[in-house]
Amino acid sequence: MSDLSDITALVHGYARLLDAGDFDGLADLFEHATWRSAAHGTVLRGTSEVRSAYDRIRLYDGSPRTKHLITNLSIDIEPGGESASSHCYFTVLQGITAGNPIEITVAGQYIDTFEKIQATWRFADRLFIVDLEGDQRRTLA
Repeated sequence: MSDLSDITALVHGYARLLDAGDFDGLADLFEHATWRSAAHGTVLRGTSEVRSAYDRIRLYDGSPRTKHLITNLSIDIEPGGESASSHCYFTVLQGITAGNPIEITVAGQYIDTFEKIQATWRFADRLFIVDLEGDQRRTLA
C-alpha cells in the first residue's frame, strides 16, 4: 500500500472500530498519540486515557448503533515522508431500533497528525472539533 492509502485506512479504521463498539481497539490507535477536544480543551495521552473518553457512549447489544461518515479527507505528507497531516469531516448517524428514523447526532472535523515509525503510520495527534450537535440523548450515558 502507499503512504496515502495507509493513512486513509488509519482514519477510516478509527470510524469502523467506533461504530463496532470496539473502544479498546480504537484506544490502541492512540497508544503513542494525543487526543484533543476543542470544545473541552481536553488533552488525553496514550491508550488508557483515550479509552476513558469513550466510557460515556451507550451501547446497544455491544454497538453504539452509529455510522461515522468520513468525508473530504485531505492528506499532506511532509518532505522526507516520516510525518503527515490530514483533515476531514465526520457526520455521525444513529439508528437505535427498526422503525425509528435514523438521526444525525453530531458533525465536525478531525485534524490529525501522523508519524511513520519502522515503515508503519500511526497517529501522533488528533484534534476533535464539533461543529454541529443533534440529539445525543440516546448516544451518551
